[in-house]
Amino acid sequence: MAMPTHIVAVGGIVEDEHGNILLVKTQHDGWVFPGGQVEVGENLIDALSREIKEESGIDVIVTQLIGVYSNTATHKWHDGVTDVPTKVMLDYVCKPVGGQLCTSEETSESCWVAKNQVLDHITEQAIRTRYQAYLDFSGKIAYMDYVTKPEFEVKLNRTI
Repeated sequence: MAMPTHIVAVGGIVEDEHGNILLVKTQHDGWVFPGGQVEVGENLIDALSREIKEESGIDVIVTQLIGVYSNTATHKWHDGVTDVPTKVMLDYVCKPVGGQLCTSEETSESCWVAKNQVLDHITEQAIRTRYQAYLDFSGKIAYMDYVTKPEFEVKLNRTI
């Protein structure tokens, strides 16, 4: 029996005390909230804290799970050769507790944006949809099944 292969990733919507949201600009996806893949042997919270620090320079406390997302399509990576498997993503709300804004090998810019202006920056439809779930959060966890390639399509959208 072959073991299934999935990417597990985490995303952090970091909101400061003034209601600003942390965004980073990436080469392939433009402006996004920070996050990335969970590494082997790493737990979700540590992975998210690491990714946010690496991409933006900001230290955080992870406070609440708000969404679970499945990208159930496989597609080619940006190199056009590598197969990207299905992906499970978990989004959390985070609070900044220190650090200084900076960039990284993965990000060309990082900044704080007013909560109501974030969607003016984000162009990637899956990220826009996940951020909207944050804005709409009512205490129930969002669950969504979507595909990003060849076109973004929501296959299931509910709360759990």
